[in-house]
Amino acid sequence: MSNQVCVLCHQELLTFYAKDKKRSYHQCQLCKLVQVESEYHLSAEDEKAEYDKHDNDVADAGYQKFLSRCLDPVLERVSPDSSGLDFGCGEGKVLSQMAASRGVHVANYDLYYVNELKALSRQYEFITLTEVIEHIYDVNQLLIQLKSLLKPNGLLAIMTKRVKDKQAFAQWHYKNDMTHICFYSIETFEWIANQFGWQLEVISDDVVILTVKCV
Repeated sequence: MSNQVCVLCHQELLTFYAKDKKRSYHQCQLCKLVQVESEYHLSAEDEKAEYDKHDNDVADAGYQKFLSRCLDPVLERVSPDSSGLDFGCGEGKVLSQMAASRGVHVANYDLYYVNELKALSRQYEFITLTEVIEHIYDVNQLLIQLKSLLKPNGLLAIMTKRVKDKQAFAQWHYKNDMTHICFYSIETFEWIANQFGWQLEVISDDVVILTVKCV
């Protein structure tokens, strides 16, 4: 895979990172994104079948607590009259319901469950991606699109488990989900922030906020 192009920075700088019983993984030496070869990507049908197994319900207090790790820091940083977009909201659309209970409107978009393109035709004060970005193949194009949907000083909140090192990666349950094809580290998010002109804030072990810089 050393002669193939990184899905994030589009450079031919991929080197072997790890291998398990199901897949092999390579890392870009520029942006540090760890990624799997395209031959391991699921078809859209198989990918959706995996998502259909999820039972994310707004009545699930545990799931609400999980999403609040991303939603709470966002709402602490925006005004009460702000509007947001939950990109990749899933069938349950739980985060938007949580936000609504606090008086904040959040629109929903999901390729498989809420594929309403009108949600992608306006701008927002914030966008959330909770457990989404690790599923995306052409992440560079996605980030370009999301930046265009953010107003000046807008926030992009990303929740995803992060790569630490090769030893931890070898034992990492997160990579065993076959719908997960890209794995991010702090170095990767630093590269993204620099490349796209965002300010990076590390919130927790699995949440970062990127803020659009205004010149």
